[in-house]
Order: sequence, then structure tokens, then C-alpha cells
Amino acid sequence: MTKEKISRSKLLQVRLTPKELEKINHKFSHSTCRKLSDYVRKKLLDKPIAIYTRNQSLDDFMAEMIALRNELNAIGNNYNQVVKRLHSLQHFQDIKTWLLLNESSKQILLKKVDEIKSKINQINEQWLQ
Repeated sequence: MTKEKISRSKLLQVRLTPKELEKINHKFSHSTCRKLSDYVRKKLLDKPIAIYTRNQSLDDFMAEMIALRNELNAIGNNYNQVVKRLHSLQHFQDIKTWLLLNESSKQILLKKVDEIKSKINQINEQWLQ
């Protein structure tokens, strides 16, 4: 079934003060309407308008999670490089050297994991308040 296209051929002009226009634009920017004309039409015809609501704590949480995800991706890339290097080693002395170098990488990884755990605990405590 195809939806019949509605032809809007009638024009309605309204004069506004700059403050009135600013107020309408502000409310329009918080709605889900894509065009100002859609917003005004819905408002004039008393149709429901969906409004965006922002949760600042959720925004902060998402920013922290994005940063943590980026750090985890970097750690994962480093780990893959280390494993590839291990597979290319052939002599026992090279493997022994690799193990010593890998220990420092392991410590960095453990620090990052502890950092992630503490961030999640902080966010959890804020969320539960």
C-alpha cells in the first residue's frame, strides 16, 4: 500500500518578534521534528510533539565509557602485536628476552584494568545516590 502524498498548497504567514522566534526555535531544537514547519504545524493543530530529554549523568557515563573503550582497544592492539612477535621468535634467548619485556606490558595492562574498575565503581556510586 502506498501512502497518498498530501499537497500543502496554502500558505500562512505570521510576524514574530525576535524574542518570540528565539523561543520557538529553542523549543523546536528540543523536539524530534526535523523541520520548523512540521513543529509549528503540530503545535497549531494540537498534535503531540516528542521532546528530547537529556540525562546529564548518562551523558557523563557515556563519555567515560567511550574513553575506556578507546583505551581497551589500544591495549588489545598492543597485545596482538606482542603475541605476533612471540610467534616469530625461534631461539630460547629471544623468548627469554621477550618474557622480560612482556612483564612490563602486563603491569601496564593490570594498571589500566584497575583504573577501569575504579571508574566503574565511581559511576556506580554516583548512580546509586
